[in-house]
Amino acid sequence: MTKHDASGWHVAGTLAARYADGTLPESDAWSLEKHVERCAGCAARVSGAVRATAAGAVLGDVRAAVLAAGPAVAPTSAPAPVTAPLRATRPRSSRLPRLARLLWAAGPAVRGAWLTAVLGVAVGAMLLGLGGGFTQARVVLLAIAPVLPVAGVALSYGPHADPLYEITAATPGGGLRLALTRTAAVLAVSLPLLTLTGLLLPGSGAPAAAAWLLPGLALSLATLALASFTGCRTAAGVTAGGWLCAVLAPLPGAPAGEVTHQLAEQLSRCLDGAVAQGAWAAAAVLGGALLAVRRPAYDRLPRR
Repeated sequence: MTKHDASGWHVAGTLAARYADGTLPESDAWSLEKHVERCAGCAARVSGAVRATAAGAVLGDVRAAVLAAGPAVAPTSAPAPVTAPLRATRPRSSRLPRLARLLWAAGPAVRGAWLTAVLGVAVGAMLLGLGGGFTQARVVLLAIAPVLPVAGVALSYGPHADPLYEITAATPGGGLRLALTRTAAVLAVSLPLLTLTGLLLPGSGAPAAAAWLLPGLALSLATLALASFTGCRTAAGVTAGGWLCAVLAPLPGAPAGEVTHQLAEQLSRCLDGAVAQGAWAAAAVLGGALLAVRRPAYDRLPRR
């Protein structure tokens, strides 16, 4: 794009021509499409460039046929006001709070079995700790919590999770941008819910309820980065499996009555202290950097 004046960026004629003939890179095409939603002048310039291509004549014929087949509508007619009965027939999702609608629309995981599983873990931990008097309930929750966002990432992007994957992946808003949007929805649900649950649970000798936040973020970013090589499901299996192996490694040799105690000690090694948390923060930064480098790979993720 070229700077037109102090009011902002505008589409140059050469850029519009490249967009029309399909040679504009995906990221630039997405930026152009977002811009013309707000700029009538640039929209007209891009529209003219498209009409000048071979596809322009075909699109013109299709538009003329649609207008000829549609009912005539008086240009001065005003839309009827929305009445109370009509508002009552709107889909339930349109009457949800704005944040809930955004999370609902953000990806398949938040609408599917993953959300049920997260709620089930939270409720089960509460029943175990508060209802059953199990003093190590927080330990069990902290061992499972970092795996749940990773599972949400695996269920959020790819042909196995989205029936419209082929279409969305081909759009300028698809690829890594869509994967990050859906991952953000998964984190926005799981991080506060599981952390609040941990705060309410007894946790004798366990790390703090928020100690899993950096590991959860780091594992999610690592999953996205690894997915650029292997696909989302394989990447999630590697990162989640690695976490569980590291946390559960001491348990097979623990005495029968010391299993949860051994688990609490292992979690403390993995989560407690400035060194452990600093390592997880560094891992999150490294995962984000690798993801930025591997961004183009999301345009050609394995179709499985």
